[in-house]
Amino acid sequence: MIAIVAFTMLGTAAFAQTKTDKIKVLGNCGMCKSRIEKGLKSDSSITSAEWDKTTKFLTVSYDKKKLDEKAIHQKVAALGHDTDKAKTTDEVYAKLPGCCKYDRTGKTEKAH
Repeated sequence: MIAIVAFTMLGTAAFAQTKTDKIKVLGNCGMCKSRIEKGLKSDSSITSAEWDKTTKFLTVSYDKKKLDEKAIHQKVAALGHDTDKAKTTDEVYAKLPGCCKYDRTGKTEKAH
């Protein structure tokens, strides 16, 4: 009985550390989706990342004791994609494939 209570408390504590955010991320195509999701999932503090190329929203779950929302925005920008709180550098953006070059003014282009 004590073991069951202990496991329940540990499971609840682990779950309580996970936070999920929705972040607007600019991009255009399946290559953008792959880059964003794989790039974020390579961080062990991120448990899931799903970017929707139609809505341009990233749903990301992460360990809030190891990362915060600002760090997620910075990680996305480092991959070459602007968010409302972090912009990629011109040098990183320039290295994106042509189909991935979104309108940096915030207007979205047609998905490829």
